[in-house]
Amino acid sequence: MSRIGKKPIPIPDKVKLSLADNLITVQGEKGKLTRFLHPSIEVRIEGGVVTVIKKAEDKKTDAFQGLTRNLIANMVIGVHTGFQRNLEVNGIGYRASVSGSVLALSLGYSHPVNYDLPDGISATVDKSNVITLSGIDKELLGQTAAKIRKLRSPEPYKGKGIKYAEEHIQRKAGKTGTK
Repeated sequence: MSRIGKKPIPIPDKVKLSLADNLITVQGEKGKLTRFLHPSIEVRIEGGVVTVIKKAEDKKTDAFQGLTRNLIANMVIGVHTGFQRNLEVNGIGYRASVSGSVLALSLGYSHPVNYDLPDGISATVDKSNVITLSGIDKELLGQTAAKIRKLRSPEPYKGKGIKYAEEHIQRKAGKTGTK
């Protein structure tokens, strides 16, 4: 029994949903998103509210109901307001800059790292060390942020590398001299 899957999704003004076979399309001010639905799930759009109904009664279908409900809710929020993810670049000489759809990073390697941003994701850099990614697709935004973070993961001794803004790096004690 999925409690999340039973919650209705309110549709804001200026957002349009359409359903054809197992394909749901959400259009809004920021853009358009489409997604295929699992065959064991039925979606109903009635009176400004979306409800997700399962066709069978088993544990797997309960999970698909909750997943589908959250995916559709994220699509509605994405085309209405959008999503943002902040990354911090920490380290001496570490910096970032954006030119078009290419994120140029200087991360202590012998060469600069250029990361091509996928379609639908935009980036801005503040103070050369705070990267703000934004887009309408939450899944793509999170995947892009994870790939950028993986270019130089933060290390536990000095905290150098790329980390999420809300992430806390657990620091380790360095070597101590013994006598």
